[in-house]
Amino acid sequence: MLDDVARHVVGIGKHRDALRAAGRHLKRGVLLYGPPGSGKTLTVRHLLSETPGITAVVLAGDSIRFVTQAAELARAMQPAIVVLEDVDLIATDRSLSVGPQPLLFAMLDALDGLDGDADVAFVLTTNRVDVLEQALADRPGRIDLAVEIPLPDAAARHRLFTLYAGGIPLSPQAILDAASRADGVTGAFAKELMRRTVLLAAEQGRPPTDFDLATAMDTLLSTRDKLTRRLLGTEGSAAR
Repeated sequence: MLDDVARHVVGIGKHRDALRAAGRHLKRGVLLYGPPGSGKTLTVRHLLSETPGITAVVLAGDSIRFVTQAAELARAMQPAIVVLEDVDLIATDRSLSVGPQPLLFAMLDALDGLDGDADVAFVLTTNRVDVLEQALADRPGRIDLAVEIPLPDAAARHRLFTLYAGGIPLSPQAILDAASRADGVTGAFAKELMRRTVLLAAEQGRPPTDFDLATAMDTLLSTRDKLTRRLLGTEGSAAR
């Protein structure tokens, strides 16, 4: 999945001369979608780390209203990447909205306004792909690659738990057991779990143990912490 995204965003830029010589367009758009905390922003950071020396314009939250200015800057300073975080804030399907949507049309104009040979990649992220405006996919150069960033599977959870458990004296089996129990959680959950494990031991003035890890897991997965789990990004059996 990550290779596909990098090939589209980074690879096209690396081979811009060959593509231009063949009359192919360089402008491209990628949509990363998935539940909160699944790694969309982390994927964006990876793309930026793989493209040193290019112009990067990242719009998130209230700043997304400057999409027109971002596109103009990208045109002037190409090669460039324009990142629009939580694009559903301005690109809700018109059939679901009442009244004008000036920011939606500004974004569509920004995506359409660049020449095809402009070496500019638009990377959009959303938690709500189901409400996005369908016109985003109508033309090449708007969104020509949509990739779901899923929640980590069992193997990925084990790697995340092991990563965040670094420096904590926990047994490999305890970490594996915790990861196996935590179906449907995000990296944020793993990070908080290990913090709570350390805190439980610190409150008693001793090093963390496997028992602290199990206790912290019980707490996070309990119904008393339902809201916390929701904010940290759990679903399925772990969220009930």
